[in-house]
Amino acid sequence: MSYELIALTMFGGMLLLMLTGQRVFAAIGFVSAAAALLLYGNGAIEMPFNAAFKLFNWYPMLTLPLFVYMGYVLSESGIADDLYTMFHVWFGRVNGGLAVGTIGLMVVISAMNGLSVAGMAIGATIALPEMLRRGYDKVMITGVVQAGSSLGILVPPSVVLVLYGMIARQPVGRLWLAGVFPGLMMAAFFAIYIVIRCKLQPHLAPTVSKEELDIPFREKLKLLKAGIIPFLIFFFMTGLFLMGITSLVESSAVGATAATIAAIVKGAFTRKVIEESVRKTLGISCMFMWVILAALSFGAVFDGIGAVRAIEALFITKWHLSPWQVLVMMQLSYIVMGMFLDDTAMLVIVAPLYVPLIISLGFNPIWYGVLYTITCQIAYMTPPFGYNLFLMRAMAPPEITLPDIYRSIIPFVLIMVFALVLIMIFPQITLWLPDYIYSR
Repeated sequence: MSYELIALTMFGGMLLLMLTGQRVFAAIGFVSAAAALLLYGNGAIEMPFNAAFKLFNWYPMLTLPLFVYMGYVLSESGIADDLYTMFHVWFGRVNGGLAVGTIGLMVVISAMNGLSVAGMAIGATIALPEMLRRGYDKVMITGVVQAGSSLGILVPPSVVLVLYGMIARQPVGRLWLAGVFPGLMMAAFFAIYIVIRCKLQPHLAPTVSKEELDIPFREKLKLLKAGIIPFLIFFFMTGLFLMGITSLVESSAVGATAATIAAIVKGAFTRKVIEESVRKTLGISCMFMWVILAALSFGAVFDGIGAVRAIEALFITKWHLSPWQVLVMMQLSYIVMGMFLDDTAMLVIVAPLYVPLIISLGFNPIWYGVLYTITCQIAYMTPPFGYNLFLMRAMAPPEITLPDIYRSIIPFVLIMVFALVLIMIFPQITLWLPDYIYSR
């Protein structure tokens, strides 16, 4: 059997196992273990051992449970609820103000958690019912929540970029900084679209009642305090890192500690909050650890049989594709896979193949990490099987149907595609900040 056929057999076997409903790490780990034993014999038993120690020696992995814990403490303690009330009052006079405030809430939640699921849960349970109660168009606001929650895997501290950095062997600090401007740019595009559309079609977003708008300024300042806590946490966590005072791992510890202190000061750090936060953090962290272990073993087998060089020869030598054509093909493959798989599965499947190829074609792997993440966001919301579509259906009120959810994401997907094209044409949108910070 040729090496090319071995690679195709491994790839096909892994996809087949995933379609049967097996867990991602189990499907990938089984295929890589079986292939290693068949190819290398008894010596292959060293591969998972080496992969485990490679993972345990990678210090940025310590940031994962700390950042996830921080996000869940802020969510479970009700600090995120207070934040939405603040956005509600301060953006009330703007056309589509609550929807714009929801985008702002999603950006803050993303900066506190790093997972799109957390933003989706908060948006669907807090923001969506509130906007429906106030007469907002259900199709538009469903798209707002989905698009806003997708920023969780781009705005630092992005857990997906941690995983990409581990598999692609790239510095997580640079990846996080590279995601700052693209994430804020997309959030701004979403907000501009909402304001313009609601100004042209006022019936989509009724303004807040006069009684709510005319609350005393002292009350507004009191509500503003709800935004100070997340801002201070984000400043101590990210600001100290950017100033060079703390390392990446230390900044995650600062964020987790600050979130705990904030919950204690608020009087919300109850036994239930502790149990829920710790349990969910443990579940997410263990899931990512198993996935990374399986991915490292799978990547080692793929590297060993020369699959990366075979694909490079196929694209460049046999098909005579230019580097940019190869890049576009990669992005399209993510869109297709995103209809069936989540971001973790996609990354584990193709990163061992694509990242070495990207480097050999002369592209920056940090820049490509942001492209991958944005394409994942688009794939999440691509019918018929986008991950976010079904997540929203599970969390949304009964009056929001699946066709409503499908229609809601069209304008936001177009905006994200536009942002993706901008970043492909102008790489400095992603690279300027990490280059500036790390060159000092």
